[in-house]
Formats: sequence, C-alpha cells, structure tokens
Amino acid sequence: MRRDDEKAGDRAAREADVDVRAFRAGAALLACRRGAAIVEFAFVAAPLFAILIAICQVGVVFLAQQELESAVEKSARTLLTGEVQKNGLDRSQFTTKVCGGLTALFSCSQLMVDVQTASAFSSVDTSAPVLTYDSSGKVTNSWKFQTGGVGSILVLRVIYQFPVVGGPLGFNLANLANGRRLLMATAVFQVEPYS
Repeated sequence: MRRDDEKAGDRAAREADVDVRAFRAGAALLACRRGAAIVEFAFVAAPLFAILIAICQVGVVFLAQQELESAVEKSARTLLTGEVQKNGLDRSQFTTKVCGGLTALFSCSQLMVDVQTASAFSSVDTSAPVLTYDSSGKVTNSWKFQTGGVGSILVLRVIYQFPVVGGPLGFNLANLANGRRLLMATAVFQVEPYS
C-alpha cells in the first residue's frame, strides 16, 4: 500500500510539475511581443483595404461623371451655335461627336442621347429618366432628336449605364436594378442666331 501511495504521490508531483511548466509556458507566450505588429496589422488590414477599394471605386465613378459632363458641354456648343443644324447631322452622327469627347471608360454603343425642344425655360424637365428594358436587358426608351432652329430652347441629356463592381463590406455604387450606375449629364440652352 505504501508503494501505491508513493506512486500516486510521484504521479501527483509530476502532474503538478507539468501544470507549473504549462502555466509558465503560457505566461511566457503571453509576455512574448514578437510578431505583435503582424497580428495587429492583420486586424487592421481588411478594413483598410476595403476602404481603399471603396475610395478607388468612388474616384472612378466621379471621373466618369466629370468626363460625361465635359463631353456634353462640348457637344451642346455645337447645337448652341447651329453647327449640327447647318450640317444636318442625324442622331448617330451627333452621338459619335459626343463620344469623341469621352475616354476609354465609355462604350459609344451604350451612349443614349436625348435632344428635345422646350417651350420655355420654366417648363424644362432635367430629371433622370426611368429606363425601361426588354427581355434581353436592352434599354427600350425612345429618345428624341429635335435640334430646333434659331431661338429654340433645347434640352440635351446624355445618359450612360456605367458598370460598377460591388465592393467589400457591402459597398455598392449601383443605382440601377441591373447592377450599374446611371450617369447623366444635362445641358439646357437657347440656340443662338446662325446663318
């Protein structure tokens, strides 16, 4: 019996020694600061990269909107001065002229141009149109191309469905059901006298 007690005592001492060593190893591990910067960066990296991606996406959309505004401003000048009317440009030729002011961010075939006359500046509607689609996802809106004459009040709207990519953490700039962002630039002006 004494031998069993001694064995049990030895076993208990060994287990206690193992517990002390495990406790010391755990305490030493907690006190170790090597690699702390990597662990801290791992916690911060995902939100940081998500914010950087979101900033880039917003920047690209703002750049595209600004390019569309600039192209519409230049194209509106050709209507304002009567260049389009004198040369008898049709919708496709005018759309090509608008597209000439755009960069590689845009596809000319997806550009929608709407030119309408208005009876007065107070009756001009510059709101974004509600797009309608067919079964294959193509826009079915019928756009006008009324270039008017001298003194006509014109409303030029150029509309584009800009592709955007959903970002991390649910960030999404799409404002259309098809996952794209509707960009639109508008110019309202009265045609100058031209000969």
